[in-house]
Amino acid sequence: MSGTGLQALVLGAGISGLGAARLLTARGASVVLADQRPVNAWSAEARQAAGWGARIHAGEKNLPWSAFDLCVVSPGFPVNSDWVQAAYALSAQVCSELELGWSDLNCRTLAVTGSNGKSTAVKWAEACLRLSGQRVALAGNYGRSVCDVAVDASGLDWLVLEVSSFQLETVNRFRPDIGVLLNIWPNHLDRHGSMDTYVAMKARLFQQMVDADVALVPATWQRRIAAALANEDTAPPLAGERATGPSVWQTFGTPDEADWATGEGQVYRAGQPVVDLRGTYFAASGHAGTAAAITAALIAAGQTPTTIQQSAIDFQPLPYRLQEIELGDGIRGINDSKATNLAALAHALRSVPGPVHLIAGGRAKENQWESVKEVLTERAKCVYLIGESADEMFAQWTPDVACIKCGDLATAVTRARCNAHTGETILLSPGCASFDQFKDYQERGEHFNRLVKELAGKGL
Repeated sequence: MSGTGLQALVLGAGISGLGAARLLTARGASVVLADQRPVNAWSAEARQAAGWGARIHAGEKNLPWSAFDLCVVSPGFPVNSDWVQAAYALSAQVCSELELGWSDLNCRTLAVTGSNGKSTAVKWAEACLRLSGQRVALAGNYGRSVCDVAVDASGLDWLVLEVSSFQLETVNRFRPDIGVLLNIWPNHLDRHGSMDTYVAMKARLFQQMVDADVALVPATWQRRIAAALANEDTAPPLAGERATGPSVWQTFGTPDEADWATGEGQVYRAGQPVVDLRGTYFAASGHAGTAAAITAALIAAGQTPTTIQQSAIDFQPLPYRLQEIELGDGIRGINDSKATNLAALAHALRSVPGPVHLIAGGRAKENQWESVKEVLTERAKCVYLIGESADEMFAQWTPDVACIKCGDLATAVTRARCNAHTGETILLSPGCASFDQFKDYQERGEHFNRLVKELAGKGL
């Protein structure tokens, strides 16, 4: 997809678009980098891309160029946007930045998608492969763009990818050697429009896979994923003949329904123990799906149980992802600011032992509040609500669980600390985006850490 003489249009000047422009110009293509924002909003990126030889188009309503052979789409552009639809009408090839970078790399690929837990999963997979002496790059929705890796990397054994539904909207030929769907919960429905379309996007991870590849899905989703692959009405266009994915699947879930399962901190296949994860981050019941799926993926990648176990022992959780903070008096603080959807909130509640004082709220990305009621009633002693969604969450949840509207994070942390007792946990797992009160979830997480440390310093 890249080479001398190729006329390429790249949509979006964020991390993905810049990576695509860099790769294409490095391979001798003629590149136009286009963004609907005025150029003063991305002047540094424009100067960088112009230095590589790309032409810059900014702040235009209509597609800025029609004489292109390839259109590369950044994940920020929905498939139904005017520019992407115009590109489909004008070009035989429209692809995602992820697919462009993957096509340029000559190595095996382990790709993970899902509604929740992707970053933790790929971080563990990458660490295990690296521990065994493999040359590995981690990219995609986590860290660097795939195209940026393709420019710099040589002689890789493995590419480990976190793959979002946004990136999968415009893949055509992308085919991982090992594909993992961790889970599916309602998410990004404001973009995809319906749960059926969202499921279809996730299913596209497996679209081009064949039986020699390894396709791993939750046992409860295998039939629906296979059906989505066969349904042409729920997915955007694919270049060339439509594939329907592998006929052989591996599943994970409960022992009576799946090939892979977990129990008492161990991973089993067909009832036989394979890897002992007791005492590691992945032993908690909330990580059961990740433990089974990534163990299976790593076994398929040629890793030994000993190496998998050691990589789990060494694993350091991501910042703001179930990050533990000591509060004193036997009270635990857990920073899960990265939980920006309800699926992640539910996962956090299942992962934390003991009674939980939950801090939730922010700018809602979804409104399926009933989807977490069961776990709230089971695990949350009280919910402290913040941000734009506080009123709606209070109205939906308060009949089932105690809720207090706090407004801001500082008030919520103080109220939760006053109510918490020894053996209990104060959990920040907002289930919402942060943009109503913070720049991003990292800033929200940093603020929570400061507040907790201040209270601990005061002996509260």
